[in-house]
Amino acid sequence: MNTKQDLHRTDDLYNNCKLCPRNCGIDRRFNKGYCGQSHELRCARASLHMWEEPCISGKTGSGTVFFCGCSMKCVFCQNHEISGSNYGKVIDVNRLVDIFFELKDKGAKNINLVTPTHFVPTIARALNIAKGRNLNIPVVYNTSSFEHVETLKMLDGLVDIYLPDLKYMDDAIAIRYSHAPKYFEYAKKAIEEMVRQKSYIEWNEGQDLLKSGVVVRHMILPGHTKDSMNIIKYLYETYKDSIFISIMNQYTPVTDLSEYKEIDRRITKREYNKVVDYAINLGVVNGFIQGDKTAQDSFIPDFSDYFGV
Repeated sequence: MNTKQDLHRTDDLYNNCKLCPRNCGIDRRFNKGYCGQSHELRCARASLHMWEEPCISGKTGSGTVFFCGCSMKCVFCQNHEISGSNYGKVIDVNRLVDIFFELKDKGAKNINLVTPTHFVPTIARALNIAKGRNLNIPVVYNTSSFEHVETLKMLDGLVDIYLPDLKYMDDAIAIRYSHAPKYFEYAKKAIEEMVRQKSYIEWNEGQDLLKSGVVVRHMILPGHTKDSMNIIKYLYETYKDSIFISIMNQYTPVTDLSEYKEIDRRITKREYNKVVDYAINLGVVNGFIQGDKTAQDSFIPDFSDYFGV
């Protein structure tokens, strides 16, 4: 994705959209896909965000750009305000580029693209322009991992840090909570491609901020520690210390989960410690864990001030 011809060609990908595994085939110029979005780039919020992993947020915050819509539609989505509506603001490629630089000027040490999959062709164009204008801070791709490898290949050379979720291994759980059959099959291949592009961890000069690499997140769901342990085992046995594994306890019920009563609570300290202890005993060294206070609404961005730059 490094020639003008390639960049113009990506516009066609919205006309028969198969950017994600939903494979809608929708012409997003005239209709919306499963993601809920047209071909027009829609952003919900752009601001400094302090609650990512320490190696990404640093002391000044990560320069997050939250995109509207989502191909997952998890029943427990913490960003549900923006994932399934027309919330936010339509912007063009040049405005997105300007936002990158505005975030940098505010002190962001990286640009963090949140839920970007369904807008990748436009984002790739913006990143090419921004890097041509010497955007010299890392670009973070923050994703559910429900991705096509072909979509991720458009970002080769443009993204510095991949920040994917690995939500589920058990297909029954993926179907129940995200209506996403074969989630693990797609996510596994997607993460393989991310690691292919960024095969080792690279730090900045101060050794406190990540410059390049892959950090895989897993958020533990109530009552599903077995699946969590299987995920961590898979990641560690497959990638060892070439990636970071972030084990998250911040699950917070914020939507109506009356049909999913088994997850209509926060996880217990015992559940979290069980998974963390398993990871330690397995040999995981490159990892992040969270404190007791992370499962709070305050860790969810305020989308009422929907465009902060």
